Amino acid sequence: MALSSLFPGNHLQPLVGIAKLAAEGQAISEGHDVEYLTLENRSVLTRCRAARMPFEWMINPYRGCEFACKYCYARYTHEFMELRDSRDFERKIYVKQHTSRVLRQELKKVRPGEQIAIGTATDPYQPAERKFGVTRSIMEELAQYEGLEIGLVTKSTLLLRDLELLQVIACKSRLTVCVTVTTVNAELARALEPRAPRPDLRLLAVQRLNAAGVRAGVNIAPVLPGITDLPADMDSLIAAAANSGAKFVWSNALFLKDCSAKVFLPFVESKFPHLANLYKQRFAKRSFLPASYSDRLRNLVKRLCEKHSLGDGTEKWRAPSAASDPHQLATSAQMSLF
Repeated sequence: MALSSLFPGNHLQPLVGIAKLAAEGQAISEGHDVEYLTLENRSVLTRCRAARMPFEWMINPYRGCEFACKYCYARYTHEFMELRDSRDFERKIYVKQHTSRVLRQELKKVRPGEQIAIGTATDPYQPAERKFGVTRSIMEELAQYEGLEIGLVTKSTLLLRDLELLQVIACKSRLTVCVTVTTVNAELARALEPRAPRPDLRLLAVQRLNAAGVRAGVNIAPVLPGITDLPADMDSLIAAAANSGAKFVWSNALFLKDCSAKVFLPFVESKFPHLANLYKQRFAKRSFLPASYSDRLRNLVKRLCEKHSLGDGTEKWRAPSAASDPHQLATSAQMSLF
C-alpha cells in the first residue's frame, strides 16, 4: 500500500520531487518502533553546495537514522519529504533502491582530487544496514575504482563487517574513516545516542581499522556545551582516541536547527535542567554558537592533541607535535567552554 496517508493535508496540492517518491514508498519491514520504507533512487551522488566543506560530493545510503541521537542536525532532511514531526527521522527509515547501478553512472562526474563523503546526513552502518545492505553495495561499487578520495563517517561497529572490502578500497583509493565518539562516559552516551554502540566498542573499531591498514580517526562532533566540553572530559576522550591508535581527531561544536531543537532542548531540560535556560538563550535566534566558542574549542582540541601526539584534523597528514604545558590544561580542567 502506498504511504500517502503519512502526509496529512497534502491532498490539497500535489506532491513533487522527493516528497512524491517518499509518499509512494512501500513498507518492507518493521523494527522497534521503526518502519522501513523503499525510496526510488534518482541520484546517489549529491553535489555539496555548502561553503567551506572539505568535500565536493555526498553519499547517504538511507534517509533517516535509527540511532536517535538527541542532538542530530540532519532531522531537517525529512522535511523535504513533508514529514514535519522531528521524531520521524528516527522512526521512518527510507531504504534507497538500485544504489550501486545509479552510482556507477554518477561516478563519471567526479573529477580527480574531488572528495566523496559517505554518511553526512545518515549513519551508513545503522541497524537498517544489517537488513538491507545498501552501504555494502555502495562500497562494493567503489572498490572497483582507483584514485578516488573517500571519507566515511559512522558511529557503528558494523563497518567491521566490511573490513576486507575497506582494505581493498584503501589500497586503490584514499580512504579515511571517521568514527564518531562524543564522550567516553557510557551512561551519558546511552542517554545522548540511545541506539548507537558503546563508546569503547567504537574506539575498538578505530583500533582494528588502523591495524588492518585502513586510516581511521575519531570524530568528536558535536561537542555539547556544559555537557561534554569540560577540558578534563575532552582530555579523557582524546587520550582514549590516542590509545586506540587514531590517526587524527576532528571536532565541531553543536549545530541546532529548529527541528533538532524540538528534540534536544526538552532532553536538556529533563537531564540537565541547570543548562536549559542558557541553551534556550544561546540558540533562540541562531543555529550556531558564537565564533568565540568555536575558537576556544579549537584551541583546546589542538592543545590536547599535541599533548597526546595526535593530529587535530586541520591537516590531512599531520605529524605529532610536542606536548603543551600540562599546567595550562589542568588549571581549566573543570570549566565548561560555554
